[in-house]
Amino acid sequence: MCSATSLPSANNSRRRESNPICHPPFDFFRMSETRDLENNLERFQEKFAELKNEIQKAIVGYDELLSDTLVAVFARGHLLLEGVPGLGKTYLVQNLSKAMGLKPGRIQCTPDLMPADILGTHIVNENEEGRRVLDFEPGPVFANLILVDEVNRATPKTQAALLEVMQEGAVTAGGETMPLPKPFFVMATQNPMEMEGTYPLPEAQADRFLFKLRVPFPDKETLVEISKRTAAFDTPLLNQVITEEELVASQKVVASVPVSDHITDYAARLVLGTHPEEGERLDAVTQYISYGASPRGMQALIRGARVYCALEGRTAVSVDDVNRVALPALRHRVILNFQGEAESTDVDALVEEVIASTGE
Repeated sequence: MCSATSLPSANNSRRRESNPICHPPFDFFRMSETRDLENNLERFQEKFAELKNEIQKAIVGYDELLSDTLVAVFARGHLLLEGVPGLGKTYLVQNLSKAMGLKPGRIQCTPDLMPADILGTHIVNENEEGRRVLDFEPGPVFANLILVDEVNRATPKTQAALLEVMQEGAVTAGGETMPLPKPFFVMATQNPMEMEGTYPLPEAQADRFLFKLRVPFPDKETLVEISKRTAAFDTPLLNQVITEEELVASQKVVASVPVSDHITDYAARLVLGTHPEEGERLDAVTQYISYGASPRGMQALIRGARVYCALEGRTAVSVDDVNRVALPALRHRVILNFQGEAESTDVDALVEEVIASTGE
């Protein structure tokens, strides 16, 4: 056995050469794993770009919005899209399911929608012997990509029916728990305007969404291009560019991107910076915020930052990656108090102020 205190000699040199234990291949395996990660990240970048280009055949503009949407998918998270009617939120989700080859499901939320309309229900049938039996009729959530259109038009009772679906990926009915297909995503849309017949999402429901993205109104050039593309009767036909197996493999590659301790510490301080009861808090946070971001906000920061790090081909997450996803990850998890609501305080501005005050 090789000894660390032995003096160098010809015999010891020959002994070290013949004994592989004296040369642990730690560095080699670490380099090999790094090269494998870099190769996997290159393939992930190619697949991401291919998927984005395919969807942009049907979606005009919204480059950043589309990137954030795909980041949520590869980070294995649900997505909440907010925007006024007519901006193409539903169209975006529909084309995403086509390009990814995922089984789509759609729920059009209305005030009279019931939980059983979403989850499914037991119905009475007759078997071959003529006896009456209870069979479960699956609802639209039994798919890969669920579009919940105008989620804030459903009552809180129906909104709560999605809690187990989004958190556990399963449906419990009649004492039986049935798993949903994998991969599984919920993408919901909502109208930000205060209108009759709308029910704001409760905090626990909104917290289940990885990101909340705001869909901006298109500029003049985009409006002109939209009119040109939609003037014809034919709609763009999208090809499937990724399989379910490739999607799951890409998600695992992204999840393997290393995150150092100081980045995790920075993300934690960023989340705590949104809490008014913390010691190092901003005056605006104390004045306008009732509750800060939850631990799921911390998870969203790390998972989203890993994807953006992978898109740039780097093998370690940086502070800029965390800041890049801070707004979509935290804006729906920061709850304003009465004064903040009364003064119509912009949550995005508060989050940006917290980012600027949080040092590396």
